[in-house]
Amino acid sequence: MNSAYLSCRHQPPCPTADSADREAATLVAHWPVQGWGLLCNGVLLFEDTGELLPDGQVIEPHRPVGAITSRASG
Repeated sequence: MNSAYLSCRHQPPCPTADSADREAATLVAHWPVQGWGLLCNGVLLFEDTGELLPDGQVIEPHRPVGAITSRASG
């Protein structure tokens, strides 16, 4: 992990990139046209809910499929 992301100055501090609630970190850059945002903890968050962690690990999209299906059938 990049040490630049280890010294969050937000109060309370943002969750780290390896914590379960990493998506709750503060958005520091947003490029909606390209479909991504950079969180304070170094996580790249994509609009399809996929993530790229600072260590290079890829988190597959985890969009709730049931919500989409239930709206389409309603």
